[in-house]
Amino acid sequence: MRPFAKPFYLVLGYSCVVLGGLGVVLPLLPTTPFLLLAVWCFARSHPDLARRLEAHPRFGPTLVAWREHRIIPRRAKIAAVAAMLASFVLAWVTVGHPLVLVSLALIMGSVSVYILTRPSGR
Repeated sequence: MRPFAKPFYLVLGYSCVVLGGLGVVLPLLPTTPFLLLAVWCFARSHPDLARRLEAHPRFGPTLVAWREHRIIPRRAKIAAVAAMLASFVLAWVTVGHPLVLVSLALIMGSVSVYILTRPSGR
């Protein structure tokens, strides 16, 4: 690994934990994707921090299920798709520009399809 890579992944991991923490209190900001990225970054820079995140009582089981089996729990799927739908409606009401709305619809629709086609459990 290059000498600057470890600090880069460490800073990126901490940044993702902060964003994930904000996602806990801000309803339209997702938590899990940021924590997944944080675990990935910490695995490359500080494995003990990755293990601590995966041992977290609330978020750990979801992170481990994704890492080991690529599973997204049904509740997480519903929350993610509902948040994207709410975000799109908010953009529709506030932005209204057709190009922005079409772009958002394509991106959020694609992400929703991806999420919904992942397994929900074993």
